[in-house]
Amino acid sequence: MPGARPVLAAVAAALTVALAGCSHGGSTRTPPPPVRLGALVPLTGSSAPIGTSMVPAYRMAVDEANRAGGVLGRRVELVTGDDACDPAAAVSHAREMVADDIAVSVGGLCSAATVPTLKVFHDAGIPMIIPGSNSTELLAPRYDSVFLLAGTTAIEAQRAVSWMRPLGSRRLVLVDDGTSFATTIAGGAAAAAARQRNGELTVAAQLTLSQGASGYPRIVEAVQAAHADMVFFTGYAAEAATLIRDLRTAGYTGKIMLSDGGVDPALFTALDPARAEGVYGLSLPLPQFEPKATAWSASYKKITGTAPGPFTMQAYDAVKLALDAIRRAGSLDHAKVRAAIVATAPSDVTLLSGPSTFQADGTQQPSTFVPLIVHDGAFTPAPVVP
Repeated sequence: MPGARPVLAAVAAALTVALAGCSHGGSTRTPPPPVRLGALVPLTGSSAPIGTSMVPAYRMAVDEANRAGGVLGRRVELVTGDDACDPAAAVSHAREMVADDIAVSVGGLCSAATVPTLKVFHDAGIPMIIPGSNSTELLAPRYDSVFLLAGTTAIEAQRAVSWMRPLGSRRLVLVDDGTSFATTIAGGAAAAAARQRNGELTVAAQLTLSQGASGYPRIVEAVQAAHADMVFFTGYAAEAATLIRDLRTAGYTGKIMLSDGGVDPALFTALDPARAEGVYGLSLPLPQFEPKATAWSASYKKITGTAPGPFTMQAYDAVKLALDAIRRAGSLDHAKVRAAIVATAPSDVTLLSGPSTFQADGTQQPSTFVPLIVHDGAFTPAPVVP
């Protein structure tokens, strides 16, 4: 068979080409695992409106990164968990996120839920960039992997007391709700008032109310008995609405101030705006009052149909900061990422909500709080600045 050898050679050549195509040109490379960021926020419970408004802000930053090619050649993935502002739920979801191998935790709104997750993430070596929680208890363990975008309750308490003086307040009643955030800011305010020269501001009473109660007659009676001209409530919006309603119904005409936990548009869904008129609030930077966030706010509203609320800028910034640190670290190694966060300079990344540099204790330098006042059913910049 004189033609057999050329035919066999041709078949062999064809098979070689076919096999080469299967092993190279026809295969798809398996993409590397994604860079996972974990966000524990309340998606149920009384603080759910804030937590659910933070999620789109997280996703905006994640989507922006993925459109730009991800980070370190990997796509970015957001892993969310509903802590419901409950410590046990937060710890359970934190452990799940550790098992999911997240690179950085970018969650944390309610301090009571965030504090018990510190050890979970620290033991796993995972850095935490916390957008909302700001209790001083977050700094108590002295972990070098915890970074706060919301100042601390001690700083906020000092700012609040320094503002009360130009407002003319002399007799102060502090009211908290028993949670970590609220009690530490109330304690900080009491300490700051005690440091005032010549007893300019006296703490006439320090009270604790119950979360979720239908009314607070005992608190109202104590405020009236103390002849207070200022009530500083350090808890959250749901209880703030009930307390303000009860105080005004009882005829209390003194000033009322809310910590950043109560500065929430949800206040006006549970309270007649007329009764909230003139209530003061101290807040972290809010999108509507931050000129550099104008375009970002428009994008957020286009995506969600609603304006960005409290802690949305901080949620967005937590992701931006985390991804920038991973990029500069050139690795997902937790220790290297932590070191990159520590070394962050203003030229590395621009944050909407404040400076991008951190002090040794993990707080921003400097921390910013904005004085507000309720007018016509909305929080607006206050005319008196501390």
